[in-house]
Amino acid sequence: MITPLEIDNKEFKRGIRGYKEDEVDEFLDLVKVDYEKLYKENAELREMVERTNQQIERYKTIEDTLKNTLIVAQNAADDLRANANKKSELIIQEAEARASEIVLKAHQDVSKIKEEYDGVKKQIQIFRTRFKTLLQSQLDVVLNSCDELNEEE
Repeated sequence: MITPLEIDNKEFKRGIRGYKEDEVDEFLDLVKVDYEKLYKENAELREMVERTNQQIERYKTIEDTLKNTLIVAQNAADDLRANANKKSELIIQEAEARASEIVLKAHQDVSKIKEEYDGVKKQIQIFRTRFKTLLQSQLDVVLNSCDELNEEE
């Protein structure tokens, strides 16, 4: 690309019927000024494009970092959820096992109490029978004694 300085330093050969040198110089000065503005504007735009590209790259890096962070967070949440589910299942299983043990123990206690009750019932029945027998024998003794006393009279 041609620079404004090259336009300013450009010299043309003179011919017999060449252009008027003053008019060419004036025109080149105008072209140089406009070209210089365009050249500076082009340089500024290139810098702006470069800065914009750098910002875009930085934003892409941030975006990638955010995506990775979200993926890691999602994986961590999934792992946490899975662990919580496993833990809750274990707690439920332990509670069910404990409940089964308690129910079994209660059934055993009920059976034991029932056996004791049946044993006490039998002992009461035996006691009644013995007591009845004792009373009957005592009554017989008393009646026999009364009969003997009545006969002696």
